[in-house]
This record gives sequence, C-alpha cells and structure tokens, in this order.
Amino acid sequence: MAKLPDFEALAIFAKVVELRSFAGAASELATSKATVSKAVTRLEERLGARLFNRTSRRLALTDAGHKLAERATRLLADGEAAENEALAQSVAPRGLVRLAVPMTFGIKAVAPLLPEFFETYPEVSVDLHLSDATIDLIGEGFDMAVRIARLPDSSLIARRLFTMPRFTVAAPSYLKRHGRPTHPMHLAEHKCFSYAYMSTPNIWHYTNSAGEQASVRPGGQLRVNNGEAVMPALVAGLGIAELPEFIVGEAISSGAVEVILKDWKQAEGAVHLVTPPGGPRPARVEALGDFLAAKLPGTCKRRTRVKVKGS
Repeated sequence: MAKLPDFEALAIFAKVVELRSFAGAASELATSKATVSKAVTRLEERLGARLFNRTSRRLALTDAGHKLAERATRLLADGEAAENEALAQSVAPRGLVRLAVPMTFGIKAVAPLLPEFFETYPEVSVDLHLSDATIDLIGEGFDMAVRIARLPDSSLIARRLFTMPRFTVAAPSYLKRHGRPTHPMHLAEHKCFSYAYMSTPNIWHYTNSAGEQASVRPGGQLRVNNGEAVMPALVAGLGIAELPEFIVGEAISSGAVEVILKDWKQAEGAVHLVTPPGGPRPARVEALGDFLAAKLPGTCKRRTRVKVKGS
C-alpha cells in the first residue's frame, strides 16, 4: 500500500518558505526549531532531494524546493481554510441538521415550532425525517432524534425533556355495546387495536396502586405503524386502543373517547432528545436541541394535557 503524503512536513516546509526562516516558522507554529528542521529533513529524505541551501546567514530554495514550494503553500492554505470553515460552523450556528421524529409528534409538536426556529437561526436548515420506526442515528447519518419511550441502555446520549402519559381508551358507543373493562385481563375479551412499534409488540403492561401487575396480549382487526391511524376506527366505536397523550389527548378532552382502567397505569414513557456519542456537537445541532428542549414541553402541555377523573 502506498504511503500517504507527509502533510505535516509539507505544511511546515511551506511555512519556512513563507517566513524564510526555520526559527520564524517554529515561532509561528508554536513548536521548536528542532521539530521544524526534522520535518524538512524528513521531507528531503522522502523526496530524495535537497530543498534548501543553508548557510549561517542565508536560506535559499533549491530547484527542487522551488518546484515543491508552490504546491506546499497551496496545500497549507487549503488546510487552513478547511479548518477555519469547520471551526466557524462549530461556533456559529449554520448548516444542515438531520432530525428524526415520530410522525404524528413531528407534525403536531415539532413542525409548528420550526418557523420560529428559522427566524432565530436563518443560516440553519433542517432535514425533518418523520417515521415511527426507530432510526439508526449513526448508520443513517442523523444528527438528532426525538424518542418517545422508556429508552434502553445504549451508547446514544439522551436528554430527557418531559413525561408522556399513555391511556387506554374507547369510544362511548363501544363501551355501551360491549361493556367497560375493569381489569386489564378483561381486554382479552375485547376488540383492541395494536401498534407495531411498541417496545413489547402486541403486549400491554399495567400496574395498579397495590403493586399488582398484569400483562395482556389483546387482539383485534387493526394493527398500525402510526398511532394516529387508529383514531378514525377508535372514535367510530370499533375497538379499544392504548395511546400516548399527544395523539389521544384532544379526543379525551372533547369526550370523543373515554379513559378506561383508570385504577391501572401503563408504563409511562418520556420525550427525549437523542444524539450520537462523540465529542462536541456542531453549534447548529446544539442550537436546535436547546430550542426544542425549551419549546416542546410548553407546547405539548398547552395542546394535549389531560386531566383524568377518578373511576
């Protein structure tokens, strides 16, 4: 395998050419004169040609040195420009942020906030990916994701924003025809809608105030990969659903559906901002993360917060 060019030695050589001094280059680069000399010697040995004619009073380029100097100087300038551009992007928020969000939450909660974000950060753009499937942030090149769940242990960095209650609900018309379940195990006798991306697919878990636990695998006619898709059938009285507050909250408040099994609680998840592991994140990613962390809790509370009366 061919060796990579000695970029460090080429950059040091270019700085010596610019300043016409080994000592000047060492001072400019905040290194020792010996380090500069060794880099130039290393480059000469690699190329098999002397680059400078050196005397105690004078430093002059050889023919080989003249031929190399232009390219080395351009290489140094390109490297400095690339570094400065990257540094500017990490300090000032600008550039593209790839953000993955569950579909309904993205439409209802995140998208309405973006006009204010763009007004505040006009040089930042957002690639908003809406899907209820769990995205591989690292493998698919995303900067950040919103996750609504109880997160498993992973190398990802999670920032918890607020809790997200879940409710078991049914339309009054369904309850009138089929009766009201009073224990989770009664759900096995009812028509229920299931959601494909639950942490334990097709199994609903409950706990009551006495610490009793119950798990049930309900069945029904409809299985979806987006919770919002359940709503028409749910409101029409065709079955029972277990949904997060941001999807079903308004329907509960309006009376279109009723909360059942009020003495039992589902495992409560939370809304998290998740980012890949690693060093400091670019300013554009930090800006969007801080903005969403500040705005989402209040927005969701105003839009969907439900007060459930006792049984």
